[in-house]
Amino acid sequence: MNITVDITADLESRLLQEAAKQGIDPGQFIVHAVRARLQGQDATAPCLDAEQSRLLEDINRGLSQTQWSRYYALVAKRQTDALTEDEYAELTATSNRIEELNAHRMERLAELARLRGTSLSEMLDQLGIVPPPVI
Repeated sequence: MNITVDITADLESRLLQEAAKQGIDPGQFIVHAVRARLQGQDATAPCLDAEQSRLLEDINRGLSQTQWSRYYALVAKRQTDALTEDEYAELTATSNRIEELNAHRMERLAELARLRGTSLSEMLDQLGIVPPPVI
């Protein structure tokens, strides 16, 4: 069976890095990760309430794969001093949007941590959220 899943560029990068660390094919890494996750699930595990589900949806909202690809292309052009004025304006607008999304995401993560009675740093660890690389 084949399943196609759209993921962000940063998640793809992390997947490739982890697979390389383990010396296995990225596809096999994903299969192992999903299998381990499914085996670890308890049928009686509590479901998320509506508020936590809404927060997680907000936390996971971001740029599309196409938008990330364009952003990274503009960053690469900037690094070679090849940006036009319009591209510079586009890069600035996209960077501002990313900052807005990240600020919103952190607010929602803090709210989720509060609901779960934990710290923000613990919540980030639980969700496997790591800071993005500096570009």
